[in-house]
Amino acid sequence: MNTARINEFIRFGIVGCIAVVVQYAVYYLWLKFVSHNVSYTIGYIFSLIVNYILTTSFTFRIKKTRRNGAGFALSHLVNYCMQVGFLNLFIYLGCSKQIAPIPVFAICIPTNFLMVRFFMKKC
Repeated sequence: MNTARINEFIRFGIVGCIAVVVQYAVYYLWLKFVSHNVSYTIGYIFSLIVNYILTTSFTFRIKKTRRNGAGFALSHLVNYCMQVGFLNLFIYLGCSKQIAPIPVFAICIPTNFLMVRFFMKKC
């Protein structure tokens, strides 16, 4: 792997950490008022906005366009479905609602990196 790709991956990791913290914090706060699925969706929306801004300006350093925005949204729609599915699976298997997002992030973030990178670099 070349240096540029390694740096890109590191920037993705930084942005990903910020997005996960935003998503988890919003999820955790809203969990007191609404169901875990609604709370997760609210957190995901906040995280999505932060993530897109940072992904274009910092991670891949590209111009925001409708095309890469649509690709970003599509990759995150797939990612969101995966995350909600795994969230409900882990809760069903006995994980607490507060802890269940953690293994979800561990599974879904690497897949999301590949999808987002494809759409940001190809679109």
